[in-house]
Amino acid sequence: MNLILISLAPVFIIAIYIYYRDKYEKEPWRVLIRALIIGIFITLPVILLGRLLSLYLPYNHMSAAAYNAFIVASFSEESLKYLGFMLFIWMSRHFNEKFDGIVYAVFISLGFALVENILYVMDGGISVGLIRSLTAVPAHALFGILMGFYFGMAKFFPAKRISYLVLAWLLPWLFHGFYDFCLMSEHYLLLIIFLPFLVFMWFLGFRKMKYLSDRSIYRDDF
Repeated sequence: MNLILISLAPVFIIAIYIYYRDKYEKEPWRVLIRALIIGIFITLPVILLGRLLSLYLPYNHMSAAAYNAFIVASFSEESLKYLGFMLFIWMSRHFNEKFDGIVYAVFISLGFALVENILYVMDGGISVGLIRSLTAVPAHALFGILMGFYFGMAKFFPAKRISYLVLAWLLPWLFHGFYDFCLMSEHYLLLIIFLPFLVFMWFLGFRKMKYLSDRSIYRDDF
């Protein structure tokens, strides 16, 4: 039971925080739960796609680490999150503010993080749960903030929609891939870079949220 609580706690703490950052018009809980469930259900296709992509692995350690990070992990996870958003959220009548893109993208990311965290913590124990509560789970939320920021921009600025939709996938993929590559490479320089990179992601995520939170009620202020 303790392991389950440790697995769930960071997911729900971040979810509640994101919910209260939406200061103009709170999203209905039933739609937020739907977004969370979307993230949960994409776990299986992510695993299947990851196994398919893993059929090819470079022999060189650094090349294999890069392939695993950017293709097996980041590409499969961020692509399925993106697809889930486009299929189930993009046309929703509740997606009516720019900041809503962040809310829904983060909830989808947290749904995936919830399942992933349970699997890792049940296998690795309390210490893994504590480390992931400060690293992997917030990282998934930060990737969701990036994705949602550009979904929000794409929704309300149709003149630049294609560019923003590309960025909504491209930047989370790159950030997620580099995050994993730092760890998978086991290279001391990348491990040294990892902590500042994590801090930078936090800074960027909060900046993106503030930017849309301050302006989300307006559609023509950029």
